[in-house]
Amino acid sequence: MNHDLEQIKRDIITSIDINAPIIGLRNPMVGAGAEDHQWLYPEEYFWTDSFWTGELWLAYMITGKQEYKNMARMRYAHLKKILDTPLWLNHDLGFEFSLSAVADYKLTGNLKARDLALKATEALRNRYNWNGQYIVAWTAGAEDKAHAESVQGKIIIDCMQNLPLLLWAYDETNIESFKQVAIGQAETSLKHLVRDDFSTYHTFDFDPVTNKPLKGCTHQGYSDESCWSRGQAWAIHGFAQLALMTGNLRYAELSENLTEYMLDKISEDMVPIWDYLLPENEIQYKDTSAGSVTSAGLYILSEVFDKAGKSEKSEYYKNIANQMLLALREGYDLTHDPKAQGLLSNSASSVPHAMERNLPYLANAMLPYGDYYYFEATLRATGHTKFFGK
Repeated sequence: MNHDLEQIKRDIITSIDINAPIIGLRNPMVGAGAEDHQWLYPEEYFWTDSFWTGELWLAYMITGKQEYKNMARMRYAHLKKILDTPLWLNHDLGFEFSLSAVADYKLTGNLKARDLALKATEALRNRYNWNGQYIVAWTAGAEDKAHAESVQGKIIIDCMQNLPLLLWAYDETNIESFKQVAIGQAETSLKHLVRDDFSTYHTFDFDPVTNKPLKGCTHQGYSDESCWSRGQAWAIHGFAQLALMTGNLRYAELSENLTEYMLDKISEDMVPIWDYLLPENEIQYKDTSAGSVTSAGLYILSEVFDKAGKSEKSEYYKNIANQMLLALREGYDLTHDPKAQGLLSNSASSVPHAMERNLPYLANAMLPYGDYYYFEATLRATGHTKFFGK
């Protein structure tokens, strides 16, 4: 087992070495297709802009090679532009700056990176609705009135992954409001995005005037009442990470219940389809990104229970994490293909939008976040515990 996991790590590093000069300063957005393992890039900005940067910092973390650090730091001009462009600001600031500026500061002590990360944290805190106790996920632009009206009171389960930036800032500054926003968003997500059976809504809407809770719905899942597998993965990983960062085992127990729901629904091969409640007559697209995020989250959950002295639970969730990681390796790993620019095939960005817009790569292609969490899961599986969230 350990030999297999170490080999995955070596193969990922080889892939990064091959593809770094191809990717250059660009930021991968989505793969070009099911069989076309090349990256498509945004014209200027997309919320995925730091996942490749995160891979570079992970590579630097385990090798100490300066070229990875240098390539990651070359993205600071773009990161500064994000903070200077109001319409680019959204809840994904946590993803974007934890995997770049926070990573740099934690690994090298770079104070300029720390300052940039704190500015990003302030921008994320400014999205918080103190009366409703939620972080507004998306920004309303001037050109699309219908979209603007729909997002004013919207939260999404993905935001669980952005809370570590706030908690890191609290640890750095002792500014209480950073922690208050993180815990407030987590508690609101727990109350409104997690259903009684421990499945999850993708999104939840509040009345933007009164902050009255309205309804759960979806943006990328099969239906409002289904269970989008990557959303479930964000919740499993996010609440486990919150437990690790706060020491509150209540969040670990929630992650545990979310996991048990997943285990009841996942197919025997341990690789999620894109929605856990997808009807059998629909195309059963896999989402390996949901698998990699879940696997990484279960290693965190195992670590939390190990620290709490619950060794049986720790081993149980570590074994499941191993099964999911090795299932990805066996069936979807691209590191054996020197022409592949990413690590995993068969990720589902947004199947509903693939159908609506006739963009098949949104249903089946590589995804940069699937790759990042595949790398993270592999490192956690081989004993690494120091990461950019905790």
